[in-house]
Amino acid sequence: MESKILMTGPMCLIENTSGRLMTNPEALKILSAITQPVVVVAIVGLYRTGKSYLMNKLAGKKKGFSLGSTVQSHTKGIWMWCVSHPKKPDHILVLLDTEGLGDVEKGDNQNDSWIFALAILLSSTFVYNSMGTINQQAMDQLHYVTELTDRIRSKSSPDENDYEVDESADFVSFFPDFVWTLRDFSLDLEANGQPITADEYLEYSLKLKPGTSQKDKNFNLPRLCIRKFFPKKKCFVFDRPVHRKKLTQLEKLHDEELDSEFVLQVANFCSYIFTHSKTKILSGGIKVNGPRLESLVLTYVSAISSGDLPCIENAVLALAQIENSAAVQKAIAHYDQQMGQKVQLPMETLQELLDLHRDSEREAIEVFIRSSFKDVDHLFQKELAAQLDKKRDDFCEQNRKASSDRCSALLQDIFSPLEEEVKEGIYSKPGGYRLFIHKLQDLKKKFYEEPNKGIQAEEMLQMYLQSKESMTDAILQTDQTLTTKEKEIEVERVKAESAQASAKMLEEMQRKNEQMMEQKERSYQEHVKQLTEKMERDRAQLLQEQETTLALKLQEQERLLKEGFENESRRMQNEIQILRNAMKNVFFPLSRRCTIS
Repeated sequence: MESKILMTGPMCLIENTSGRLMTNPEALKILSAITQPVVVVAIVGLYRTGKSYLMNKLAGKKKGFSLGSTVQSHTKGIWMWCVSHPKKPDHILVLLDTEGLGDVEKGDNQNDSWIFALAILLSSTFVYNSMGTINQQAMDQLHYVTELTDRIRSKSSPDENDYEVDESADFVSFFPDFVWTLRDFSLDLEANGQPITADEYLEYSLKLKPGTSQKDKNFNLPRLCIRKFFPKKKCFVFDRPVHRKKLTQLEKLHDEELDSEFVLQVANFCSYIFTHSKTKILSGGIKVNGPRLESLVLTYVSAISSGDLPCIENAVLALAQIENSAAVQKAIAHYDQQMGQKVQLPMETLQELLDLHRDSEREAIEVFIRSSFKDVDHLFQKELAAQLDKKRDDFCEQNRKASSDRCSALLQDIFSPLEEEVKEGIYSKPGGYRLFIHKLQDLKKKFYEEPNKGIQAEEMLQMYLQSKESMTDAILQTDQTLTTKEKEIEVERVKAESAQASAKMLEEMQRKNEQMMEQKERSYQEHVKQLTEKMERDRAQLLQEQETTLALKLQEQERLLKEGFENESRRMQNEIQILRNAMKNVFFPLSRRCTIS
């Protein structure tokens, strides 16, 4: 069932109070109720550059995010506005407006870097908003992108390849799409006398400068980072909307009062965001919904608050812990529901019960497999297997007890009249033993004919007869019509009959044990089968992600070669080779990795 989002305006998601970042429980509560996938658009830029105006337009409102019209930064921390996606009915658009970077009142820019990093980590589309053209000053103001390697970790612990290549090589696989919005843009879009598009202008502005001086390195570094971290880039330019004096009234003005070119440019920007912004996806093709985004926010902010670097792998694993635990409970609830509907105790045979268990178990495993991800060492699936085994054993015990109780009541009803007749001495007379045996056989037949006795019928009957052996023997010995020899023969017959019944019960017990062993093996094979299929799907997904990353790196390497930057090209080649080696490891035989024991 889809959740309905009732946010009439934005709410602070991450507060920035006295230089400390804290999450807002009320905003997290809103996220936790969103069951649909989310498209997360975050905007970052210097204060007083009109970021909030664009976000209000994306929300379809004139007012909402605070518009700063003075030299003070209005937005503090990160503010959130969740609205229905205008182009994707089954998605929620999450808009994140961030406090202006470079606010003179803050003094310490440490939190600016964290705000910048959080916006990248949480979004699927990252909008960088700036004033004027893309010149060196604009690039210098975007120095935060060069600090990302000091602010974000992709892995919780290094492997052997991490010593060969910068960890930031992994950023491209999970960073958002990059959109640069240029406000109050006054230049003609042309190069070498030829008209160019805004996207071509951005690519032209990101060209590197040959040289090895420190000045050249400073020039190239932010450009290299943007090209390396954000392979998918888009640029929009905006004319000044109104005369400077009217900017303070911008949210009150109608479109016809604004510059017509600006209105069209804003419409094109919104259309692009609505059409091209992707659902937030985690490694492994995991679509992010509200609760998952909530978990990411909590994990990242907690890491920053404790002095650690936010780590993508840790955030995903923390999310997996929560969801895999819930997946186990969801699977068990499904099993309980299915067994509750199908099982009527006592079952006539053990195999009948085990067949119902197997069907319900298979469905429960399917529920878990669909709902779980990143189950390291299959710990949660092992927990599910253990709980399902216990459920099966519990049902077997309940079935045994239900059968025992049913048979005990039947034996009491059927045989109590016979016991009363024995007490009254009806069989304590000549010929009484044969009469007693005949009656006993009739009552046994009646017991066998009763339905719904379950698996304990034979055992309970034999236990009852054994408990009455002294009574039977007393009647035999007092019957004066029988000779001593006949009595001895009858005693042996009863013993043989009892031994035969015991052997039959032993054989039945062995058969039940074999059925249980077969069921345990089937359960194990079902777990392995479904896990193997899931791992195959995950492997295909991983290969697809790695192939996409490889293609982007090859594209950037080719561009570097064309521009004559051989050193940078060699570094990229090293990253490409390590990625290719990782892709080979994906083909490691599943049979050696897939176990639930």
